[in-house]
Amino acid sequence: MIITELVFVRHGEAQCNADGLVGGPLTCTGLTNRGYAQVEQAACRLADEHRDKPFDALYAGPRLRLIQTGEILSQSLRIPLITDVRLDGPIHGDADGRPWAEVKTAADGGPHAHPDTPWALGSDTWNGYLKRAGAHLAQLIEEHEGDRVLFAAHGETVIVAHTLLLGIPLGSPAGFTVTHGAITRWQHHRNRLDQTRWILDRHNDTSHQALPAKEASS
Repeated sequence: MIITELVFVRHGEAQCNADGLVGGPLTCTGLTNRGYAQVEQAACRLADEHRDKPFDALYAGPRLRLIQTGEILSQSLRIPLITDVRLDGPIHGDADGRPWAEVKTAADGGPHAHPDTPWALGSDTWNGYLKRAGAHLAQLIEEHEGDRVLFAAHGETVIVAHTLLLGIPLGSPAGFTVTHGAITRWQHHRNRLDQTRWILDRHNDTSHQALPAKEASS
């Protein structure tokens, strides 16, 4: 029996992504046309299952690309969008708005490369972000025990979920690919012996993006 279900949709391609810029709150100007299309295809797919097994809540973080992603999902599924600062992405400090290539060169790698060292002045450390965001996600999971919850999420939030629910040690060199508009699903199961465990049902599912527009919306 599934107790709780968490479904994450990574936001569609944003302009900062297309431009190769660090997309902090000062720089994020929202989705590109391609990004809108990616989320609309995910929304059509999720609307089909929502009719049979409704979602109880829809969340997005505060950055514009997440709010726009959440609004598309909200309109398609006809459920209200809750914006929650606990789902914000990493703090980038002085890197906000700078080219990622420049930031990574100066920091000798991306945020994951030196997980206990800030990648720019005033930024998080990668492990610090995972710890903070993991605690926030754990709060949301506790608040929604027994619910189906949909998230318009950063790719980093998906990684946080995996780190939390798989019990991955902070600083692990392993990582996960999270594609724009991809769907990731976690389910909390209880068996007949009253034993529970989290199961990763799917990760980085973009099969809806492979469908022609008419077929994806059927």
